[in-house]
Amino acid sequence: MPASIIDGKAVAKTVESEVSAAIAALPFRPALVAVRVGNDPASEIYVRSKAKKAEELGLRGHEAIFPESMSEADLLAEIARLNADDDIDGILVQLPLPKQIDARKVIDAIDPAKDVDGFHPHNVGLLHLGRPILAPCTPAGCIRLIESTGVTIEGAHAVVLGRSDIVGKPMAAMLLQRNATVTICHSRTRDLGDVTRQADILVAAVGRPIIVTGEMIKPGAVVIDVGMNRVDPAFADRIAHDADKSRLLAKNGSVLLGDVDFAQAREIASWITPVPGGVGPMTIAMLMKNTVTAAASRRRT
Repeated sequence: MPASIIDGKAVAKTVESEVSAAIAALPFRPALVAVRVGNDPASEIYVRSKAKKAEELGLRGHEAIFPESMSEADLLAEIARLNADDDIDGILVQLPLPKQIDARKVIDAIDPAKDVDGFHPHNVGLLHLGRPILAPCTPAGCIRLIESTGVTIEGAHAVVLGRSDIVGKPMAAMLLQRNATVTICHSRTRDLGDVTRQADILVAAVGRPIIVTGEMIKPGAVVIDVGMNRVDPAFADRIAHDADKSRLLAKNGSVLLGDVDFAQAREIASWITPVPGGVGPMTIAMLMKNTVTAAASRRRT
């Protein structure tokens, strides 16, 4: 029997309902500011969607847009201004930043209490100590997706493919806190398939299209595909084994593929996220949840 689809849009709606209820219980409307430097079309769409979703749920969402030529000093000064503004509860800076700006310096400059992306070293440290307040949104969303299946994380062998600071490492930490046995794989892992085939829960977050094929998956595994890879349609036709091409999102002449061969994996796994419509909607939903958490914690309501 083919794997059941984990509907990220439906789970995100549940999280959004929780956010709206939490906002209604507050005596103020939390404010989220999304900072964007430059005119990258993908970043523009993503930042705008965050601000729009914030307004839909009852938050105050704002975009702070600056030219590509902005200096590092000027951006750091803007972050300092937002930190000092008591009316702002959440700050996120859209990455990547222009080459003249050190992204690490900018992230480190954000007040940890307003760091709704969960990237500041203070929040990273709390996460790995098992005391998270503001956890990175994508892995937090993955946990909610896994939990939505009813599959028990405790005692399971979870394999995380990818070791990025944004997804792979915090994902492993969150699974470990839920008493999974966790293995992290990466580009230097020997016999990758031998490791992934041991996974009761497999999270693919390496950013390479169709790197996980059917023979790399344990029968009955839960598969979470974090990959969002835009590729040439001809390349997609060569590497994807998906008979339902309508599932693939064609945009601007490109095709969106995950890290997992969906068609093959669905014949082996018990649960699987699609791309698109799986992890993607959860990232923004968890960002909204973090903003409310930050507001309530910071203002001690």
